[in-house]
Order: sequence, then C-alpha cells, then structure tokens
Amino acid sequence: MTRVQILKLLGIEADHVSHTEKILSAAGGFAGILATIALCGYFLDIRAAVLIVPSMGASAVLLFAAPHSPLTQPWSLVGGHLISAFVGVSCALLIPSTAMAGAAAVGLAIWAMYYARCIHPPGGATALAAVIGGSSVSALGYQFLLTPVLINVLVILLVAVLFNGLFRWRRYPAHWSIESDRSARVRDDGYEPIEHADLVYALSQIDSFIDVSEEDLLRIYDLATGRQTRANRKQP
Repeated sequence: MTRVQILKLLGIEADHVSHTEKILSAAGGFAGILATIALCGYFLDIRAAVLIVPSMGASAVLLFAAPHSPLTQPWSLVGGHLISAFVGVSCALLIPSTAMAGAAAVGLAIWAMYYARCIHPPGGATALAAVIGGSSVSALGYQFLLTPVLINVLVILLVAVLFNGLFRWRRYPAHWSIESDRSARVRDDGYEPIEHADLVYALSQIDSFIDVSEEDLLRIYDLATGRQTRANRKQP
C-alpha cells in the first residue's frame, strides 16, 4: 500500500491552509473561549463548568477554524445548542436511568437538530452535559438553557462576528460577504453555469449532510473552471 493510499484510508487530506490562517484560528479560539470560561465559572461550580466548557470549546474550533462551514452559522450555533440543551434537560427529568437519559439526549438532539436545520456537533455535548452535569445543572432545570448555555453561546457568537470580521476572507456569518453577482455574470470560458436547482438536486442525491455551503461549491466550480480556461488559453 502506497503512502497516498494510506493517507486516503486514514482520511488525511492535503494541507491547503496558510500559516497565517492557522494562527488566526488559534487566536480566535483563545479569545472566544476565554469569555465563556469566565461566564460558566460564574454561574456553575467547577465540576459542572468542566462539563459545559468543552461544549463551547468544540464550538470555538468550528467558529474560528471553519467560519464558512454550514455547521458554524448563527442559527446552527444558537439553535443547535439551545435545542440540544432542551432535549438534554427533558431527558434528565423524564428518564430515571442516567445512562439511558444520556444516550437518549444525544440521539434525540441529533434528530431534532436535523429537522430544525441547525446541526451543530457540539450540541451533542451540551445535551449530554444537561444529563450528567451534576447537582448544579440539575438544580437549574430548564434555566440551564439561559444560564449558562444561551449566555455562553451569545458571547462566543459575538466574539466570532467581531474577530472574523477583521479579516475579509474569513467572512462570518458567511452570507454577509457573498457577492450575489453570479446570476448577473455572463461566462465566456465555455463552461455552463450551474443553476441553483441543479445543485440542490445533486446534493439531494448524496442523501447525507455535506459540510460545505452551496455558495462555496459554486465558488469552487468557478475557480476550477477558470483555472482550466486560463491553462487552455496558454496552450499554443
């Protein structure tokens, strides 16, 4: 088995991200999580804080390392955490067994996020924390949705908007910086433009969540076909 085959088998993709982008992602994660740790420690005791902070830490990775991802957009972030918190608290109150309540909380949170169109992977950790968070979390009941979950989510969302907004190419929320001029642009490179309906149909045939926005797929298509066109024009 060749090195390339081994890397593909392990799911290791080629590294196309610059050193600058990696440093910015780390800096953003530091700034975002610092505020949430402080707030979580204020509202909960140390043991419970250890459980809820990793949930926000996972969100920080997505918000600052992949700000363009559909998984990180505002509704996915806010809705994913709040819906998961609601599911987790409900399971904790209704299911006597902690093991069954924890498993049900994560499973139902995934189901609910799918239908609410706000899939956010760290939401699973939030749902689980509502079940196994200890006496401090249990005493909060449904207030857990507001303190600390909603407050922490809003804080890290604000940091993400402000921090990523300093760098045009990071564009968060993604829609704010998308130039909606594709339909008005006339292609002269010999490639047919992809219609929105065609793209939606193609994605539906995969029947799985794709962690890339339609706008990014269209941009990738434009960049790829544009590069090919320039290469063809250079040939004698």
